[in-house]
Amino acid sequence: MNLKSILCGATLILVPFLAVAEDAPELTGPAILTVYGDFDADGVEDMRDFDLASLDAMTQGAFETTTIWTEGVQSFSGVYVNTILEELGLTEGELFVSAINDYVVSMPVSEMRPDEALLATRRNGEEMSSRDKGPIWVVYPYDSDDDLRSEVVYSRSVWQVKQLRVEPSE
Repeated sequence: MNLKSILCGATLILVPFLAVAEDAPELTGPAILTVYGDFDADGVEDMRDFDLASLDAMTQGAFETTTIWTEGVQSFSGVYVNTILEELGLTEGELFVSAINDYVVSMPVSEMRPDEALLATRRNGEEMSSRDKGPIWVVYPYDSDDDLRSEVVYSRSVWQVKQLRVEPSE
């Protein structure tokens, strides 16, 4: 095999990965969230890592609420799930949220209403460690709507989130 064939083959293998990498900002810290899905609707699963700085650079959301896991009113801030999904072009399918301990919950992307499911990176203004349900905790403004105080929503309130994956609906 000659050098031209090798270089041509390597280019064909690497070009799709470079196209995805061009769209993603360079990480300045360790990745704390990985998102998988078909970002460009070409039938191929794409991947994007986020560090805290890249999540902080996105439109932020915040609210105060009580939870069944904490004492008193807590302040949460971070990025809404639908903000990340929309930025990556993931507007339909089934969303799977995975935690560090491999707990996984799924929900239809169509159920991601604006200003509800928050990928909280801070509680009461402080970054959350993995010992304190961080670095990412999916929380809802439970006090704002009786429908958000249900077993279904509580089961979707995943802490120590490491991954989001959107798969096509069956």
